[in-house]
Amino acid sequence: MSEHKTGTREEWLAARLELLEAEKALTRRGDELARRRQELPWVRIEKEYRFETDEGPASLADLFAGRSQLLIYHFMFGPEYSAGCPSCSAIADGFDGSVVHLANHDVTLGAVSRAPLAKLQAYQRRMGWGFPWASSSGSDFNYDFQAAITREQWESGAVEYNFRTSDLRPQPGEESSGLDTFASGIVGTDWKTYRREGPGVSAFALEDGVVYHTYSAYGRGLVGLWGMYQWLDRAPLGRNETGFWWHRHDEYGSQ
Repeated sequence: MSEHKTGTREEWLAARLELLEAEKALTRRGDELARRRQELPWVRIEKEYRFETDEGPASLADLFAGRSQLLIYHFMFGPEYSAGCPSCSAIADGFDGSVVHLANHDVTLGAVSRAPLAKLQAYQRRMGWGFPWASSSGSDFNYDFQAAITREQWESGAVEYNFRTSDLRPQPGEESSGLDTFASGIVGTDWKTYRREGPGVSAFALEDGVVYHTYSAYGRGLVGLWGMYQWLDRAPLGRNETGFWWHRHDEYGSQ
């Protein structure tokens, strides 16, 4: 017998109606936050970033693909990685279904990573994805948008991520060998190399030939992009997490 509280249909309906009011309040709060995102001041991009794409070399303006809005997912795939980050991969599994709808609403959605284009293309074929994915190898783009950190920043312990300064090095009591084993198992590098990349999303606008940065989010600000979590939050047991439970979608059969 279930250990969870049980009740009658009438009791469930009363509780559900009470919850519905809280859900509506959250939805209204989300609408307000979306409005405030759109009211952020736009910052003109002065630097000339260069990317490698399936179509050849490209500027940041080229990534808009003829549209006025651009959403970029900062996908954790460093030059030394043997495969893309499993967490970023789980998020990216939902991109292809949205790309066509966004494209027909004047928004281009794509990913950018520091790994060479050939490595990104091979991994994209493995995953069966088709969304635009550019390499920023040799560019400051990921560093400037808090999606990558230099060796010097790592060693200093002063890393700017999610709009605050953090020390990402193993802390006292943490086994660096265990972290290295974890990183090696998922992307084929040590922990330091793995964590010098970071996930995020950035939004840009193109107006009169000028590119503007309009928004970025990192850390738990990306949770809403994980399609599987939106479903789990509505499942009977919720997220029900014990550690790093997810894998790349082609790896579950081997677990």
